Amino acid sequence: MKKFFNPTKAEWPEILKRPTQTVEDIEETVNQVFAEVKSKGDVAVSKYTELFDGINLANTQVTEKEISAAANEVSEELKEAIKLAKSNIENFHTAQKTDRIEIETTNGVKCWQEKRAIQKVGLYIPGGSAPLFSTILMLAAPANIAGCKEIVLCTPPDKNGNVHPAILYTAELCGVTKIYKVGGIQAIAAMTFGTESIPKVYKIFGPGNQFVTVAKQLATRHNVAIDMPAGPSELLVVADDSSNAAFVASDLLSQAEHGVDSQVILVSTSKDLIEEVEKEVESQLEVLPRKSIAEKAIAHSRLIFVEKKEDALELIDEYGPEHFIICAEDEAFFTEGIQNAGSVFIGNYTPESAGDYASGTNHTLPTNGYAKQYSGVNLDSFMKSMTFQKITEEGIKEIGPAIELMAQAEGLEAHKNAVTLRLKELK
Repeated sequence: MKKFFNPTKAEWPEILKRPTQTVEDIEETVNQVFAEVKSKGDVAVSKYTELFDGINLANTQVTEKEISAAANEVSEELKEAIKLAKSNIENFHTAQKTDRIEIETTNGVKCWQEKRAIQKVGLYIPGGSAPLFSTILMLAAPANIAGCKEIVLCTPPDKNGNVHPAILYTAELCGVTKIYKVGGIQAIAAMTFGTESIPKVYKIFGPGNQFVTVAKQLATRHNVAIDMPAGPSELLVVADDSSNAAFVASDLLSQAEHGVDSQVILVSTSKDLIEEVEKEVESQLEVLPRKSIAEKAIAHSRLIFVEKKEDALELIDEYGPEHFIICAEDEAFFTEGIQNAGSVFIGNYTPESAGDYASGTNHTLPTNGYAKQYSGVNLDSFMKSMTFQKITEEGIKEIGPAIELMAQAEGLEAHKNAVTLRLKELK
């Protein structure tokens, strides 16, 4: 890991640069796949599944038989763990429900807001080097709580044309309505346009590699919403001498093992801690099954020393981490001061892994600095807020003259007339 000591603010942009390709580098490929899927449907999906995943499938939809068989392949211990996580996630997201908001803004003018579920949602679940069945919990559980009618799931098949049994078991448990063995750009394109077998959805959720992230962003040009641009995983830890170096190193590695383009950063006011963490990272890395992946991620990760906690907070806010762990004596300074972070983990005994799996918060979070503009997935992500209004005769008399004046001032005579006719009738 590269070390930096008291970098100037002018150096921050370069130090905090993500190890990702630009949209321009990827967009051409994505546009090509999109165009083919739009015009050729399932044929194009099959073509790119064979090209990118090395398998030619006659039918991409997962059958009931496959789902039943998968349930038998998942151990009872793992099933119980999944159920525990599901319960906590459901508890937290159910608590996010809000009641109808109603107010009489003026006499005779009643306005209210109600929420409605997005009817058709698409879930993208990475399944390559790590089958992320936990992401199904994070997406399908709140989708069901929200009341989404159609929940479509796409995930890449393995070389034998199968889907990891834990993915199928979790999808069935969480009420997913249709599952397809399709991954990558072609999956996003299929849910964007619809094909002969894969339905078009209104909003697409889920993390993925850089190609999936760009595909989701391009999907928004075709009348489809997305949760956020969620790309390669990232983690920033702020720690001082009160922290446990082994714990900090384990958290850094937990995200580094996601993928070669993941990024982890330690910001600390202690040079001694930085040295200890560096040694712990090297030691723990040696025994990881995904060492080769984590190693590459660690190569473009950072250890940053700053003198003051105020500088640390400003640097962290500038980065806007997906995951932010606070292992510092003055944790309140960081919890109260942080403005840009996807999800915050506080204290030595709150590993990022808890949020990934079972604490109850959602792990689908903004990356690449998008925490400055986006929230992580929550119940409202699966809903729309609709406003209603009802105006009585008294109400239109109350606000009508103001509407007439404003419409006339904007040169919109028909707008004015819609009120004028009503006021004349009431005289």
